[in-house]
Amino acid sequence: MEFIKMHGLGNDYVYVDGFKEKLDNPGEVSKFVSDRHFGIGSDGLIMINPSDKADFEMAMYNADGSRGEMCGNGIRCVAKFVYDNGLTDKTDISVETLGGIKYLDLTVKDGKVEKVRVDMGEPILIPGDIPVRAEGKDKVVSEPLTVEGQEYAITCVSMGNPHCIIYVDDVDGLELEKIGPKFENNEMFPNRINTEFIRIINKNEIQMRVWERGSGETLACGTGACASVVASVLNGHTDRTVRVHLLGGDLEIEWDESDNHVYMTGPATTVFKGTIDI
Repeated sequence: MEFIKMHGLGNDYVYVDGFKEKLDNPGEVSKFVSDRHFGIGSDGLIMINPSDKADFEMAMYNADGSRGEMCGNGIRCVAKFVYDNGLTDKTDISVETLGGIKYLDLTVKDGKVEKVRVDMGEPILIPGDIPVRAEGKDKVVSEPLTVEGQEYAITCVSMGNPHCIIYVDDVDGLELEKIGPKFENNEMFPNRINTEFIRIINKNEIQMRVWERGSGETLACGTGACASVVASVLNGHTDRTVRVHLLGGDLEIEWDESDNHVYMTGPATTVFKGTIDI
């Protein structure tokens, strides 16, 4: 199988051209290639496939083999993959995902994509659509949830995939590998959950660490950054344009009041190309 290893702020995936490669069981392939000792090493596998609804389809699989609806860092790399490798010459493209069709603007420098602005669509706040078990609530904003005997105030948002946002004073000192799975698998979240732990710096900056459903802690999460800014606006912590500091770098997020869409801008990087026997 031919592949390209790419990352968006350290959130790394193995990318495969689905126009040329056909995989019978991409979930199992994702588990194999994601292993950082016996495989290539990644947070998952992303297939770039033909689409009858958009320019391309992104089929994203987590490191545990489960199918993911959407990946903000991953979709920026999809844009770089298709442009840099001649699958398109357009600098505005559409990509079909399980979280809906996304529209991307590519910034090209010296013939290569340098950064990508993604229209991530409207945030989903209705609990049943995220999904979150919250009977009688029209949204989940600063609602109490007890995990391991400690009560947290959670805000839940979907950006095509489910997110739970929590505000803390110390992001760096969190034992994320212990607490992350407790949120991911909590019975409140029927499809599991991605969990963002946020420190507010000021009205236009936040610091974030993320526990991703199916992959564990990653260096960045684009949908999580978007969800965190939406949550921060709803909680009155920030303005609508925010720089999000992640372990792998920064993302610029804007929740546009005029169209209710969230826009994400960030880099995409190619690491190396190769072939692997699967």
